[in-house]
Amino acid sequence: MGRRIAAVVIAALLGTGGVATAQAQPFGQDAAVVRTDAGPVRGTVAPDTRTFLGVPYAAPPVGNLRWQPPRPAPRWTAPRDATRPASPCAQPQSIGPASEIEDCLYVNVTTPRTAGLKPVMVWLHGGGNAFGAGGDYDARRLAVGGDVVVVTLNYRLGVFGFLGLPQLDGGGTFGLQDQQAALRWVQRNAVAFGGNPGNVTLFGQSGGSYDICGQLTSPSARGLFQRAIMESGSCSMTWPRNGVNPGIPAGSPWQPQASADAQGATLAASLGCPAGPSQVDCLRGIPVPRLLTATQSAALPAVAYGNRVLPRRPDRALADGHYAKIPVISGTNLDEQRLATAFLPQAFTEVGYQQLLVDAFGTTAPEVAAKYPSSAYESPAVAWATVATDRVWSCTQVTDQRTLARSVPTYSYEFADRTAPAPFPFPKGLPSGAYHGAEMGYLFDLNGVPTQLNAEQRALSDRMIRYWTTFARTGDPNGPGTPAWPRFGGGTTLSLVPGAPRTVGLAAEHNCAFWANVQTGNTRH
Repeated sequence: MGRRIAAVVIAALLGTGGVATAQAQPFGQDAAVVRTDAGPVRGTVAPDTRTFLGVPYAAPPVGNLRWQPPRPAPRWTAPRDATRPASPCAQPQSIGPASEIEDCLYVNVTTPRTAGLKPVMVWLHGGGNAFGAGGDYDARRLAVGGDVVVVTLNYRLGVFGFLGLPQLDGGGTFGLQDQQAALRWVQRNAVAFGGNPGNVTLFGQSGGSYDICGQLTSPSARGLFQRAIMESGSCSMTWPRNGVNPGIPAGSPWQPQASADAQGATLAASLGCPAGPSQVDCLRGIPVPRLLTATQSAALPAVAYGNRVLPRRPDRALADGHYAKIPVISGTNLDEQRLATAFLPQAFTEVGYQQLLVDAFGTTAPEVAAKYPSSAYESPAVAWATVATDRVWSCTQVTDQRTLARSVPTYSYEFADRTAPAPFPFPKGLPSGAYHGAEMGYLFDLNGVPTQLNAEQRALSDRMIRYWTTFARTGDPNGPGTPAWPRFGGGTTLSLVPGAPRTVGLAAEHNCAFWANVQTGNTRH
């Protein structure tokens, strides 16, 4: 699939304000031009789609706008080139290349060439809020197969998106604020691209998925989307040491505002910007490469709560009923943690496996080892991947599904195609299985390259596209030509596999009753 496509999968581990709304325009002599509320854009016209790439949804967050809430994009008059995606937001090198570009707040729009206002699906990419870009996801198959408008976007990442300091308005949440700004752009401009601003589905994977949890509980996101699809990421997600990425300490997607501010103050001091009225100005003068170097070895950025964007910690807000009551699809992959385990050398020996258990679970490690003996699996690496899949991904998703199902239509899935194409050769002793991110190639062409699927997998891809887009249209994934998908209310999960569909009990399959009683140790909350 190539290094950049592999990077996409691996990184996955990781109100209008009085502005005039863009108006619909019929396909005319120049179907490549659409007028947005800020100015016209010229995209690319194909027989079945139109694409508009690199369209600004906010002002470049550079200079004095670094660590400011997103501002309106400057207006323009001549048609702006929209044939190439913008640069990814600033991020360190992973498997993919680094980016030092802060001018990155752009959307990409793919719309089918059919008449009528269509549902709009807005995609939040994965990457743990540290890596990734909207332009890596080619949505033409999804748009045409489901007759929907698809919007992918960039949002600020890492220290640029989630730095906290008491002096910053919205510190620790700039990435979420960017996502909301993009959703407001959709409200103003969807009609111009053939989309219905009253029927918006927010969907995302991994870091993008737990960001959706944040948006579900954010008062400032109310009314900006009507449905949500969460792929491999939950409000209740926490992880032990090495439980999500190699070398990452125990944590969660969320941290109190005071913690974010303290971390920001420590970073500022290390960069020679002491506390005081000029601290933020000092930080804004530091070049991007130096900021990336200072933060690239840190834990995955956690979103701050206890502020105007996220007044409450999202998992607690969900449990207490303080969230948008909209239909939800929520799911995981059968073998989530096999992807990260491929980069964890100690997992491949018995001694290393036992040490991973001790590092993750402390005094309860023997209890976990007894439940997951390496002799029951192909290798110690598969045993560790199964432990982390169950504890980190599957059971936390079940927790949220049970909560959601009490109040809103909730549909649970498990992507379980263990023959899904892998982005690279996995190490001996660790079959790739249905790894973290494996489902994305069934919905998108990653970096514009079609996923190589066999006939049964192509049929599964078509079925998933129908499920996802029917849900976007109606709030229910069931429709003509697809097997029945029951609501989760009874604990039933649809298994997405090639061939005949089946249902599973996710909680039993992943030992969630066992994990409810296992102490993990400290997690950052």
